[in-house]
Amino acid sequence: MSDVVVVDEASTEVVRDAQTLIDESARADGQSPLSEQGRLQLRGGRRPGVRHLLLREEGTLVGYAQLEDTDPVEPPTGELAVHPDFRGRGYGRQLGQALLKESGKRLRVWAHGGHPAARHLAQVLGLTLFRELRQLRRPLTGTAAPPLPEPVFPEGVSVRTFRPGEDDAPWLALNAAAFAHHPEQGSLAQRDLDDRKAEPWFDPAGFFLAERDGTLVGFHWTKVHSAEQLGEVYVLGVAPGEQGGGLGKALTATGLRHLERDRALPTAMLYVDADNFAAVSVYERMGFTTFETDLMYRTES
Repeated sequence: MSDVVVVDEASTEVVRDAQTLIDESARADGQSPLSEQGRLQLRGGRRPGVRHLLLREEGTLVGYAQLEDTDPVEPPTGELAVHPDFRGRGYGRQLGQALLKESGKRLRVWAHGGHPAARHLAQVLGLTLFRELRQLRRPLTGTAAPPLPEPVFPEGVSVRTFRPGEDDAPWLALNAAAFAHHPEQGSLAQRDLDDRKAEPWFDPAGFFLAERDGTLVGFHWTKVHSAEQLGEVYVLGVAPGEQGGGLGKALTATGLRHLERDRALPTAMLYVDADNFAAVSVYERMGFTTFETDLMYRTES
C-alpha cells in the first residue's frame, strides 16, 4: 500500500483527480464527501492552515483528505473520501490515521450524511461523536407546502439586496458579529467571500440585507442548487443587538418567498445544529422537517 502524500497546495492535476474522486463518491453515496468550504479550498490555491492528503495506487488517486487548521482554539477539521471502486481495502483507515498524525492527534472530522462506512471509520480511529448538523427541507409549492408567512420587519428596518464590492466590508463585519460564537462562519474573510462571489450560483438578487439608519443589522443569503432544483437558506445572520425582535423570522420569510416566487423552486433546504433547539423549533414551525444529518467526530479531549 502506498504512502499518503501531504501537500500545502493542490496542483492542477491534483485538483482534477480529486474533483473526479469527489464527484464519483457523491454519485455513489448521494452526498458529497466534502463540504462547500472543502471544495473551494481544494481548487482555490494555497491557503494558510490547509493541507491536502493524497493516496495513489499505480498512479490513480484512490483517496483524498483535507485538513484545515485555522481555528485558534478548536482542533483541526478533516474531511476525507475514498473512490467507490477502491473501498473496502483499508484506504479510509490509512487516510484517517494520516489525518490524526498531521493534526497532532487533535482532530475533528466530518461524516457527511452520516454514511455507515464513515461512522465505522470514526469508531476504528477512536473518535467520539460530538456534533450533529441537520439538513432540513420543506416544500415551497404544491398542496403539501404550508403557506409562507408575510415578512414583518421591526420598525425602522428596511431591506435591500447586496451590492458586490460596496457591501463586502460591512457584510463581513456583520457576519463576524452575528457568528462570534460560530468560528466556521464568523471567521469568513474577503478571500472567502470572493470565492463565493465567483461561483456560478452567486446571485446578489437573492442576497438580502436589512438596514437600520444606514447600518447593516441582518442578512439572508440564499443559494440555488440548479441541478437539484433546491433553494437554500445559505446563511442567515442578525446583529447581536437586534436578536429576539423578529428580524430573523422576517428575513427568513423574505428569502423563502424569493426562492418560491422569483426562482420558482419547489423545495427549500437549510442546515442547523441539532442542539440549537430554538432555531430548530422556529424552522419546524415554518414547515421544515429533517432530511438528513451530517455527523462530526473528534478525538477525546
